[in-house]
Amino acid sequence: MGTVTTPERRGRPPRLDRGRTVDEALRLLDENGLDALTMRRLAEAMNAQAGALYRYFATKQDLLTAMAERMLGFGADAIADSDDWRQVVTVHAHRLRAALLAHRDGARVYAGTRSVGPNTLGFAETVVASLISAGFTPDDAARAMFAVVHFTVGHTLEEQAAAGDPADVDRLSAALDPESYPALAAAGAALTGPGFTAYFEFGLTALISGLRPG
Repeated sequence: MGTVTTPERRGRPPRLDRGRTVDEALRLLDENGLDALTMRRLAEAMNAQAGALYRYFATKQDLLTAMAERMLGFGADAIADSDDWRQVVTVHAHRLRAALLAHRDGARVYAGTRSVGPNTLGFAETVVASLISAGFTPDDAARAMFAVVHFTVGHTLEEQAAAGDPADVDRLSAALDPESYPALAAAGAALTGPGFTAYFEFGLTALISGLRPG
């Protein structure tokens, strides 16, 4: 008696799923920016009806939250076990900034989202746990984490906005009249130089230096 084989099921794969939709949204973000990212354009790019997207994302804000969650998918490593809370906080702030800079308008997408996904909560858990281990109360550890995150996001918002209009630097340089603004003119190189990484390092160091357990 011959072997009976089950016929292979054929058919078109699902046109949409949550993960692929987020991937495509990030691609469109990098290509055209946040202002051009609409649910209609995303659906068109996926050859689907706009209404189909709402099976996965009730609003555009839900989509942005999922995109923000994906951005933080840089994972964890041995730094989470470090006894130096300043190192843990510094490294995670740099990772957050890099993740936002990896996408056009990444900071604008992330700002205001409230993801409860594993990437976002894992990031927060690592930082807060390190601070608690160092002697911060749980409440102060959470506040310190938010302070670092808000500084990082705000800085990156400015960084990405400035990258969109390099002529701003020339206008600022021309406006720094030494007679009217002698202090600003003296600091002209720092004010107009392409030093966003240096600004970030300075601000982050100052912020972390002001944190104290107890």
